[in-house]
Amino acid sequence: MEIIISALVLGIMGSLHCAGMCGPIALSLPLRGRSFFEKVTGAIFYNVGRTLMYGIMGAFFGLIGQGFKMIGFQRWISIIMGCLMVISVLMPALFGKTGNLNADQLTGRLRAAIQRLFDKKSYGGLFLIGLLNALLPCGLVYMAIAGAIGTASFWYGIAFMILFGLGTFPMMITISVLGNIISSAVRKKINRIIPYLIIIVGIIFILRGLSLGIKYLSPPVEKLNPGIHMDTDGV
Repeated sequence: MEIIISALVLGIMGSLHCAGMCGPIALSLPLRGRSFFEKVTGAIFYNVGRTLMYGIMGAFFGLIGQGFKMIGFQRWISIIMGCLMVISVLMPALFGKTGNLNADQLTGRLRAAIQRLFDKKSYGGLFLIGLLNALLPCGLVYMAIAGAIGTASFWYGIAFMILFGLGTFPMMITISVLGNIISSAVRKKINRIIPYLIIIVGIIFILRGLSLGIKYLSPPVEKLNPGIHMDTDGV
């Protein structure tokens, strides 16, 4: 449960990072000329689309983690994902841009598709903008994906990514409707907290994989199976 809660906290705290990275898109959403209610509704459609795509990503990467669990690597995948989170903060150069041409071309196509959707000025268009925007490169989303893999569960992977997305809702909706109400100076100060938060989440994953017998934080091996109840419910 502490892993799932950490996803929501990561989303809430990381939403200021989102304000800087995705803020320009959120600020330029085609909401002009609408009533306040319509603006809020449009912003919700955009963010629901974004969060839904996060959930789809969580299902995919949760399955990858579940595959490792089935071959007995659950503890190691949790430790490895936690280590990657910590290393990404301590050695960010290792996670810098690779210059992959195919990745750059894909990003360009996504941005072009998003730009075309801006002309639709409909709730459906805003929903699709959110879906596509979730696929754009973002270091914070990569950390959330690592967390989804670390859950080693299809259902918990979905829950992790959706709660991460929901954590960003308040900030992103506020930006879309009211504009950029937080100055860049304040965002920069608060953004300094995010690396420490990522390290804390990474340490939680490492401790969970080590199975030290710490209640809630690092359960023993026989209880290290977060998806068992949810998986059996679907049978």
